[in-house]
Amino acid sequence: MSALAIIGGSGFTKLETLKIIRREVVHTPYGEPSAPLTHGLFNGRDVVFLPRHGTAHTIPPHKVNYRANLWALKHIGVTNIIGVAAVGGIGPDMAPGVIAIPDQIIDYTYGRDHTYFENDLSQVTHIDFTQPYSEALRQQLISAAHSANVQIVPHGVYGATQGPRLESAMEINRLDRDGCSLVGMTGMPETALARELELEYACCAVVANWAAGRGDGPITMVEIEKHIGQGMSRVVSLIADFVKLL
Repeated sequence: MSALAIIGGSGFTKLETLKIIRREVVHTPYGEPSAPLTHGLFNGRDVVFLPRHGTAHTIPPHKVNYRANLWALKHIGVTNIIGVAAVGGIGPDMAPGVIAIPDQIIDYTYGRDHTYFENDLSQVTHIDFTQPYSEALRQQLISAAHSANVQIVPHGVYGATQGPRLESAMEINRLDRDGCSLVGMTGMPETALARELELEYACCAVVANWAAGRGDGPITMVEIEKHIGQGMSRVVSLIADFVKLL
């Protein structure tokens, strides 16, 4: 039974070096997860892998069944989760290709099933979300980056937008004024749901492009795919060292 799960985002639909042991279909009270859970050995350690957007990357951010994904992982005994995500860079230190370990998040999404605490409650339930990410896991990711000689930015404010379209330049200016240094589409409600389930959760964000209005010219998929490919290979190296620390 693995205590660690990796949720893969865009450009990270499979963990190439994972020695697959079995795949497990988990049915949840909230519907079906994005894909079967893949159990395997990664750098000698038990790991569960789940592609957030489905095995063939066909589920858009606003249609991901975040509740089913997190519930399924909790159900099989996972206690620690690293959510890998491709994001846009807003802050000057968040250039394409950078890997960031965010420490804060702002939610701009809407219409998503974002909580487990809504039906058949004995009392109204609130969670403390002051520090949205597990500081213990964040520090272990930062230590693993140093060990693997992978350069990172050890902080960041993730602005979670609705998608699937990219943002306008003025929307990015607004996020910047709010304090966001990164922008992505899958950070919420995934982060909050993990907290509701009392799971340790941290994000490993790969900057795929400058956010709208921060680069030269329009954002292209060629640019995004180039930087995701380069960044995700370094994420694999980082996580390989990270699993040794658990």
